[in-house]
Amino acid sequence: MPHQGSTQDVPLPTRDAHLVIIGNGMAGHRLLASLLDKQARPSRITVIGEEKAPAYNRILLSPLLAGEMERDALTLRDTDGYAEQGVELVLGERVTEIDRQAHRITTSDGREFSYDRLVLATGSRPAMPPIPGLDLPGVYVFRDLDDAAALVDCAQALAAEGGGRALVIGGGLLGLEAAEGLRKRGMTVSIVQRDDRLMNRQLDLTAARLLEGELASRGLEIITNGQLDHLAADDQGHVAGARLADGRWLAVDCVVMAIGITPNVALARSAGLEVNRAVVVDAHLTSSDPAIHALGECCEFNGQTYGLVEPIWQQVEVLAARLAGESIDGYVEAPTATKLKVSGVSLYAFGPIEAADDHEVLTYHDPEHGDYRRLLLRDGRLEGAVLYGDTASGPWYFKQSLAGHDLSACRQALLFGQADATALLDATNPTMSHARDSSPQEEAA
Repeated sequence: MPHQGSTQDVPLPTRDAHLVIIGNGMAGHRLLASLLDKQARPSRITVIGEEKAPAYNRILLSPLLAGEMERDALTLRDTDGYAEQGVELVLGERVTEIDRQAHRITTSDGREFSYDRLVLATGSRPAMPPIPGLDLPGVYVFRDLDDAAALVDCAQALAAEGGGRALVIGGGLLGLEAAEGLRKRGMTVSIVQRDDRLMNRQLDLTAARLLEGELASRGLEIITNGQLDHLAADDQGHVAGARLADGRWLAVDCVVMAIGITPNVALARSAGLEVNRAVVVDAHLTSSDPAIHALGECCEFNGQTYGLVEPIWQQVEVLAARLAGESIDGYVEAPTATKLKVSGVSLYAFGPIEAADDHEVLTYHDPEHGDYRRLLLRDGRLEGAVLYGDTASGPWYFKQSLAGHDLSACRQALLFGQADATALLDATNPTMSHARDSSPQEEAA
């Protein structure tokens, strides 16, 4: 739950206030870009990033790993021009302490910065469970540019020796992209997924099996209902094998852990801010200290934490307006659709993954073309969808769900997509055609 404090009694920032943003990832960069477009933004802004590289698109790490994209294509903004806009950019330094009484922070280089308003955009780190062997050389995560570079170096070194065997722990989006990237680098790759299906948070069993079949046809080994027990080393102390809980042994040359993320909250916790799973904020992204805000993967609102782009971008708009002294309604949780492109396969999903007893389930499956759609309706209203392959009608389905439109009149054509369904709807109620035809814009996560 959010803290009980209210930002209504907190003065809005003044034009000459010094704003410090801790974190130069996608959320911090998006906030800065939004502020720079505002007339009344703080005149002095300092951005401190732990990575040495300027802000980059983390979503594109997967094609970078696969060798499909050059490093420069990931950069979101060059460092030139920051100073002219009143922005001080500090890279390669980690903030080690927040002195809330003095409104001052200290970095790993011993430098101190005062602030009037502080934003924590510290993101998250890969989740690392207490499994023996995860500290061995040859065990990697896949979260930032350094991780991608280390995996490329590993794959290239093993390729020079005739290949290599990689094991990816985790069958979510990041794990699948890491696995496909290493495969394209010439490695033999196995994926161990603890659940009964790949991408279990987005896909029903049928769509997951289609995805599994597609990836297996490319040479990936998929192990579902699998659990890592421990990793073992060779005589040189390098990771050489993985033992699963069912006793299976997998010989490996490298291991990638991709089982999820953990919000970076150590700095906030040491400063005495209210922290649950992440930094607890109210609807204006304000923490338990009215001078400190949190944003993106490191924040928690109404018990929710974040890993997808769309809700974080909505948070950015609220916080940017607040920091520019504008009066704005607070952040509100809203249903989101997940639009993903996994290794060349398009997926679109929203709403519940599993059907309830009172759901009407409509399914369409074209094995020849690899298309699958499953819609969940209750009393003629669309509540959930999973689309695999052809996802063109996904945004339209999502719009109908958000609006709560009764789609009974087009039920027989609903699975065939927007064009067929709207033709029937227009015939029964032409005045609604415009509202039903337009589709919301979705951002890929």
